[in-house]
Amino acid sequence: MNINIKGKEEVTYDSIVIGSGISGGFAAMELCVRGYKTLMLERGPMVRHGEYPTAAMDPWDLPNRNTVPAEEIARHYSKQNRLSWWVKEDHKHFINKDDEYPYDEIERFDWIRGHHVGGRSLMWGRHCYRWSDIDFEANAREGIAIDWPIRYEDIAPWYDYVETFVGVSGQKEGLKQVPDGQFLPPFPLNCVEQHMRESVARKYPRRIITPGRVANLSRYIPEVHKGTRGQCQSRARCVRGCPYGAYFSSQSATIPVAESTGNLTLRPNSIVSEIVWDAVAGKASGVRVIDRESGEEMEFYSRIIFCNASTVGSTAILLNSRSSDFPDGLGNSSGELGHNMMDHHYGMGAAGRMPGFEDAYYKGKKPGGFYIPRFRNIDEDTKRDDYVRGFGYQGGASRSHNIPEGKLGVELKEEIFKPGPYYISMTCFGELLPYHENRMYLNFDRKDRHGMPIITFDAKLRDNEYALRKDGVTCAEEMLEAAGCKDITSYNEATAPGACIHEMGTARMGHDPRTSVLNKWNQMHEVPNVFVTDGSCMTSSGTQNPSITYMALTARAVDYAHKQINDNIL
Repeated sequence: MNINIKGKEEVTYDSIVIGSGISGGFAAMELCVRGYKTLMLERGPMVRHGEYPTAAMDPWDLPNRNTVPAEEIARHYSKQNRLSWWVKEDHKHFINKDDEYPYDEIERFDWIRGHHVGGRSLMWGRHCYRWSDIDFEANAREGIAIDWPIRYEDIAPWYDYVETFVGVSGQKEGLKQVPDGQFLPPFPLNCVEQHMRESVARKYPRRIITPGRVANLSRYIPEVHKGTRGQCQSRARCVRGCPYGAYFSSQSATIPVAESTGNLTLRPNSIVSEIVWDAVAGKASGVRVIDRESGEEMEFYSRIIFCNASTVGSTAILLNSRSSDFPDGLGNSSGELGHNMMDHHYGMGAAGRMPGFEDAYYKGKKPGGFYIPRFRNIDEDTKRDDYVRGFGYQGGASRSHNIPEGKLGVELKEEIFKPGPYYISMTCFGELLPYHENRMYLNFDRKDRHGMPIITFDAKLRDNEYALRKDGVTCAEEMLEAAGCKDITSYNEATAPGACIHEMGTARMGHDPRTSVLNKWNQMHEVPNVFVTDGSCMTSSGTQNPSITYMALTARAVDYAHKQINDNIL
């Protein structure tokens, strides 16, 4: 190991952030603007804002009509492409190859990921919904798992803070289950979506259809949004990376702000193998890193460490950080590290043809359709006897295109340009309970090409989830019928955990160090200078897309760490 070639002083920083995705980028920015010399470590290669090779390509520019050949899928993406729609030519360069990053499964787990600067902030769905006390109180109220150590009032100011910077477009609805936020103007519902909103409200007043709350700038305010950003062009090419910086990503938002301070050192191709425990000092001293390209091992040191390598990545690092004080992983005296794995589950929903509206069309391809917040088990009037928690929907209405058979040339062109009927489709996202039995762990007898132990997953849906799914599909059918749809079809094909790409838990927050890994500040109970603010910190999963909550918790944790340092506690 090459630890001190340059001398320890030259590899010592005020803070280290592991990971450069949504929460890691936010942690680095918040630390840098407070004056901390910060090292951000990313295990994948560098991607700079604007280095998005397919962002300007038209459909006819993409090989194979954007379809990756079957032999290439079989060789490199057999697990990544279990969703069938995910691995495409336009962004496969951002997706991990399974043969290069293997993992094991006792129960099927669809670990969808990309290793590069920016992480999944380049590929996320961008939906942003606040949690409420319906979510934060659920475990305690129902006697499930452990209680969250925070409530909505603890995080509400931080939602305000991050939403303002991120730029969330949305419409206020006054719903207690998804509190309103600091919104930019929404991308409005189109005529059919608005018709559905009004029709469903008449028959089911508790089911609200609202424009999706998305991290796309419907209006760009330079002094607020900062970074390298601009207004959304409604191109529907977000998954490729946005050259306009119109949606929130580490590349367009947090990293540029962090770099502008002069305090950020960004080191790609740096695989963090473990966090180093200093038994004498009673805290972590730094991190061990394997250079992805050279294989060289080195150490970096810092006063505080933020672990933001994603739910699975962060927990794998902590589990691999073993010492005589922590033989089962850093800060894991509770034994909960790796357990309580959650995700949202989908693969259920409905679609239908909407007659009429032949004289109406829409302009552009807006970045979000509609959202239907949870309406089950939010009070006594909506309580179910067959399951706890709930679900929400994401969907949209659009016109199909005529693809006639047997016509060529001018006739074919004329037919293609005639829009077909409107269709509405909606996908249901359900909550997965925090079962202790759902877990990930390391196989120390099997190593990857970098010498890191292979991760094994053992997590699945259970009876509560299956009962919830049945009702979710029924409700989708009811709403399409209320809207006046015809030819309604539905589906219920349970996805494995991981498929929704909202994996959570495994290093949960809690009041008691005997049953949790982190305290209410996302600080490790047993390692006070290590904070974990990505999805691994979650104590339950809610129904809402979680990324805005990760960012709010991250900003809150940095503020707390800063105060602790100023008070000479850390």
